Amino acid sequence: MTMIQQEMRDRILKAAEAKFDAQIEFLSDLVRHQSLRGQETAVQELVEAALLARSYEVSRLPIDPALIGTHPAFSPATMDLSGSWNLIGTRNPHEVEGRSLILNAHVDVVPAGDPARWQYPPFEPIRNGDWLYGRGSGDMKAGLSAAIFALDAIDAAGLELAAPVQIHSVIEEEITGNGAAMALADGRLADLVLIPEPTDEKLVRANSGVIKFGITVYGTPAHPREVSSGVSAIEAAIRLMGLLKKLEARWNAEQAERAFFKDVENPAALTIGTISGGEWIASVPSSCRFEGRIGFYPGDDPQARAREFEDFIASEIADDPLLSRGPAPTVEWVGVMHAGYVLAPGSDAEAMLADAHRLAHPSRREPLESYVMACYLDAAVYSVHAGIPSLVYGPVTENIHAVDERVSLSSLLRTTKTIALFAASWCGVRMKVGTIGEAGQ
Repeated sequence: MTMIQQEMRDRILKAAEAKFDAQIEFLSDLVRHQSLRGQETAVQELVEAALLARSYEVSRLPIDPALIGTHPAFSPATMDLSGSWNLIGTRNPHEVEGRSLILNAHVDVVPAGDPARWQYPPFEPIRNGDWLYGRGSGDMKAGLSAAIFALDAIDAAGLELAAPVQIHSVIEEEITGNGAAMALADGRLADLVLIPEPTDEKLVRANSGVIKFGITVYGTPAHPREVSSGVSAIEAAIRLMGLLKKLEARWNAEQAERAFFKDVENPAALTIGTISGGEWIASVPSSCRFEGRIGFYPGDDPQARAREFEDFIASEIADDPLLSRGPAPTVEWVGVMHAGYVLAPGSDAEAMLADAHRLAHPSRREPLESYVMACYLDAAVYSVHAGIPSLVYGPVTENIHAVDERVSLSSLLRTTKTIALFAASWCGVRMKVGTIGEAGQ
């Protein structure tokens, strides 16, 4: 493992600081674009313009629906995304000497919910002290800004990377993972992937596999005068949700035998995210649909877990006096169906990131911590299906997927510095032609 020379490190760190006001403004512009699912075009155009202005080779990469169900990296999808696309920015040096790198970030965000519950309008970025508020500010438009401005800092320091680097601004991370899957299927690969998700400046050691489902429960409709003859689909759905907690507990009980998951709180993490049911205010409802997700462990086959999920439901329904009265519920797979991954300790890449992390914390010299993230991450696509090491490391945030989402700006600056120093070490750097200074790796 080699680190770049101190003089080069100092120049990169100073350049990151000098550009940070511009980075905050760029992040604010990203937040202003309401990049909900299927509405990512405007924010991708903003990123595209930013990369073109920096002389990246830029291409738009839409998701090929023919690959869903045929390519193992893709998950089930229920929405037409023909108007949405990934954005890929690439820089290739004239002479390759180092190792290539992908910086991946997703631009899709989850809905903000009732804006009246927010301290500030969710898509109007507001700075209050060290925090920048807004939906997507933390998850993960801050990380996208860090990726772009980390490479800017290297440029501004009079240096150039000695290996190819790609910036992947992808869609669909929050629901299917098919944005990253499309980049992989299109051959947009490298020696390493770094994803600046909000991790509180820690490294993700492992993540859970995840399957996302939709279940429709059927009842027997009836008039209020004949309630006893009906079966409420809403009541039956609530009963089934409770039964699914038994499956969550069963899968959680496996954690003691799973590497890195022994002390993780609720690794299976059953979540019911949406529910809709009934046809008329004064009728016993005939149907109710709810959607959710459940997790499992790295190394498990997501298809096998899905079958286990379906078998559990069939068994529980057969033994339940309410659920067995109506037609059997239908289970659909509506999003991520993907394995988890483990980042093996002790790699050269991790050591380089740890060094960069310490150098970005000069007052504290904090060591790099690692932890398990019990959710889906695009890193799993590269790790599981291409064998590419994937580092997930990003800024301190609060309330992601919740009300008053916000990102710490001081942490974002440290993260940007860390990524810049890491990229310089991993890819190698040299002085730009015409720049006065000493070359080195």
